[in-house]
Amino acid sequence: MDYINLIGFIGGGCTTISFIPQVVLVLKTKSTKDISLLMYSVFVFGIFLWLLYGILSDALPVIIPNLITFVLAGSILIMKVKNDIVQKKQQS
Repeated sequence: MDYINLIGFIGGGCTTISFIPQVVLVLKTKSTKDISLLMYSVFVFGIFLWLLYGILSDALPVIIPNLITFVLAGSILIMKVKNDIVQKKQQS
């Protein structure tokens, strides 16, 4: 592995690992009230585009971290949407 790919994997690993505490907290507390739906929607879409870019350019240092981040951030987004729907039903 060359040093350029190593730098990419390390950078991608750092940004991916940063989502783990948020996912654990949301799973533990079941609370997403302080999470911005718009921000997470745009972020997950951006991660999806980076993943697509990585696939199209055959760049593993882009594909692997963005795939993992897409799953982690996507799971938070799904929980946020579900919680917002439940909350709206309870307010009705």
